Amino acid sequence: MAGYGDLLRTPGVARMIAAQLTARFPNGMSSLAILLHVEQQTGSYGAAGLVLAATSVGQAVAGPLTSRWMGVWGMRRVITLTLSVCVLAMLGLAVLPLSLPGYMILGMVAGLSTPPIQAAVRTIYPKLVNSRQLTPLFSLDASLQEIIWILAPVVITLVSTQVGTMEGLLLVAVFLVGGGSWFVLSPEVGRVRIPRSRNALGKVVLKPPVLLATVIGFLLIGACSAVEVGVVATFEHGSLEAGLVLAVFSVGSLAGGLAFGHLPIGPWAMARRLAVVTVGLALTMVMLNVFWLGGTLILAGIGIAPALAMLFAITSASVKFSETAEAFGWAGTGQLIGAAAGSAVAGFLVDATDWRGAYLAATLFAGVGLLVAIVFVRAIPDLRGRDASPAPDTEPLQVTPS
Repeated sequence: MAGYGDLLRTPGVARMIAAQLTARFPNGMSSLAILLHVEQQTGSYGAAGLVLAATSVGQAVAGPLTSRWMGVWGMRRVITLTLSVCVLAMLGLAVLPLSLPGYMILGMVAGLSTPPIQAAVRTIYPKLVNSRQLTPLFSLDASLQEIIWILAPVVITLVSTQVGTMEGLLLVAVFLVGGGSWFVLSPEVGRVRIPRSRNALGKVVLKPPVLLATVIGFLLIGACSAVEVGVVATFEHGSLEAGLVLAVFSVGSLAGGLAFGHLPIGPWAMARRLAVVTVGLALTMVMLNVFWLGGTLILAGIGIAPALAMLFAITSASVKFSETAEAFGWAGTGQLIGAAAGSAVAGFLVDATDWRGAYLAATLFAGVGLLVAIVFVRAIPDLRGRDASPAPDTEPLQVTPS
């Protein structure tokens, strides 16, 4: 923890972490806010699910595109534009009397215009710290983002159920404006300039470490989404036990990231971290008991933030600086698709069997991720004693003959 204290005292680091967490806080609120509002307005969870699907498709498509645009027009311009459109879409969802197609269109617009905060901040980090501090910074970031998934659903559920679903969406818009403005106006965002990428869109994801990080991210987040379905299926919808069990899952991840995120990253580190996740998830199927589930999910959670931190580090270390934002954009898209796939597979298995089906799905997603990390271990760069920063961009100099 002393190392993290030194890290936070580095000029700009604490401000960047706080600003980006606030700016990304709506990510943990928007899906639930849209679900509750559309269900209330239409009387159908199926309709709400279609709107959420449209939103997720928009986010998945936008991730690599808006991240790449930051190298063309600059971070502040792209984030300000997407932020403005996203706020307007949220306001439209909140106050306009829409039909289902109208909700779906605005949901997709909100997804397409989701500000690329995550890609931006992980592109900025290598410019804030020295090479020794970068991997711990990625770990601290991966750990602290669990705060979003612990607090945001609680806040939006309280507001939407106790005050109103329209007010819930308006609160999302307020956080978008406040957090997004804080991030955009931070000095570090103005100082870091991403060079224009010379490669075609999508070429960066074909680099073996980036592709591996995207695939493992897909599987890891798929496992986490399956767990959420399993907890809801295990306990009554909206019960206190369900909320507590999901909270300790995130607390386990937070603790794991803070405790183990500073460890050196070798090629086999990903397999070790995913093994912890897989074992913890496999144990959830032993018995239906809130204390057992809480304990096993704490164990599984211990490996999640360290695994995510390693994904960020190997992505950063494997690309040029001009490619970092797009690479993280593709990683985010992989995780979004993984979340949808994990929920869908878990839901199908719960309907076909019982609550254990969701935990089986989560274990299978994590287990396949572990297998991928073992089989393709040669594609994982050895970062022990090596700088995880992206490679600098170089370009030929024009020499005028004398």
